[in-house]
Amino acid sequence: MSKNNAVDLDFDKEHIWHPYTSMIDPLPVYPVSHTDAAHIYLETGEQLIDGMASWWSAIHGYNHPKLVKAITEQAQSMSHVMFGSITHAPAINLCKKLINITPEPLQKVFLADSGSVSVEVAIKMALQFWMSQGAQHKTKLMTARKGYHGDTFAAMSVCDPVNSMHSMYQGFLPEHIFVPAPASSFGGNINHDELVELENSFKLHHHEVAAFIIEPIVQNAGGMNFYHPAYLKELRILCDKYNVLLILDEIATGFGRTGKLFACEHANISPDILCIGKALTGGTMTLSATLTTNHVATEISKGNAGVLMHGPTFMGNPLACAVASASIDLLFENNWEAQVTRLFGAMQHLRLCEKLDAVENVRILGAIGVVEVKHTVNVAKIQRYFIDQGLWIRPFGKLIYIMPPYITSNQQIHALCNGIYTALEQQQY
Repeated sequence: MSKNNAVDLDFDKEHIWHPYTSMIDPLPVYPVSHTDAAHIYLETGEQLIDGMASWWSAIHGYNHPKLVKAITEQAQSMSHVMFGSITHAPAINLCKKLINITPEPLQKVFLADSGSVSVEVAIKMALQFWMSQGAQHKTKLMTARKGYHGDTFAAMSVCDPVNSMHSMYQGFLPEHIFVPAPASSFGGNINHDELVELENSFKLHHHEVAAFIIEPIVQNAGGMNFYHPAYLKELRILCDKYNVLLILDEIATGFGRTGKLFACEHANISPDILCIGKALTGGTMTLSATLTTNHVATEISKGNAGVLMHGPTFMGNPLACAVASASIDLLFENNWEAQVTRLFGAMQHLRLCEKLDAVENVRILGAIGVVEVKHTVNVAKIQRYFIDQGLWIRPFGKLIYIMPPYITSNQQIHALCNGIYTALEQQQY
């Protein structure tokens, strides 16, 4: 590394905050020079197979020519314009595609900045829906433990209140209603007792609950919990029975990651409100959307406010909308379903880890592979090991997982799986 880059790292350590990192004793950071396809290249010369798809967003890999073209062509005519009283073709084209690929009842689209903001918008939609009908008592949200919905305040309030990264904010956040996390595993048998317990919570609280929010099928950053589709199907039934809206957070699970285009399709249900983000732009820039039904949108618009009370400065950003449209086109051009099916098969190599004493279990769904270990991982130690093996994997807690780009080859997947196996076998964690 050159002297200038070394100085830059000193500045970074002294002044720049990274996600979930101490400013007193920060985790090591590694300077990236460029990215390409399924690789991250470090300034120090290492070529790393990316097992994370930049926090699950870069589904087509990096620098895909069609995505680059969409951004550069759009930038030549209009990078941004306010969305208040103005519209443009990139936003209209994207929203047409979103309505076409999401469950049929979802007909209204709110374009937002990030996944957390899409959750904030969904919560506002739910609250305004009931306010507009004079149901001022329906001000609570209900959700399952082990959930994660983002880092902004309303989103934090529906993350797991004890075992999440936001537990320290108890007392500052709105207090909502938490039910046990789904316990019946995907691919196993459904425990009907947990469905009875779920209905009991609805019986007890439905009069004060505006909406139930959950990540469908996979609870992601809250613990990578893969749960049974019957739970989600029952949840839809209970929301209808007890007059509660259903918000599905597909920010991490959307666009094919679980083996269905949207994870709610595993249960053949649709929500009243849907949140999407992350892979929406193919990992190129930040954009999210909150979709809802004609019924919800109409009721909100009948209320005293007459409008949905939200409007981000960069709402409907043309650059982001243009590249999101191109990313959706690529999904189908590349036959995402075949890509994910292939990755699912290649990830079975992770099951080698099941024989290791350190491992609690291995679970694989779609293009998600998780090795849960018995003790919390030393992130700095294991990441240094992975880099030495030419891999980029970032564990958290007791979970070492991969969510690679869909273009990742079988050989690259096997390298990621072997790296996890040898790290555990050699106690590099």
